[in-house]
Amino acid sequence: MDQAIGVILAIGHLTPEQGWDVLRGISKATGIKLRHVSELIIDWARTGQLCSDIRTELDQRLTQYTPHAPASE
Repeated sequence: MDQAIGVILAIGHLTPEQGWDVLRGISKATGIKLRHVSELIIDWARTGQLCSDIRTELDQRLTQYTPHAPASE
């Protein structure tokens, strides 16, 4: 799981705690066991291929940690 968290940290510029939260959240939202989600993310880093439901969930969760620009007045 540490390797999967590392992948998430690298692509999302997150803290380790945030990476863990993202990984757990993906598992919970998709109903896929945490270990399997980790394996899929590690394989994605190697092959560039990730099933669409996990990719969509990953993108949504990374967006939660992306700082938004302040609205101009």
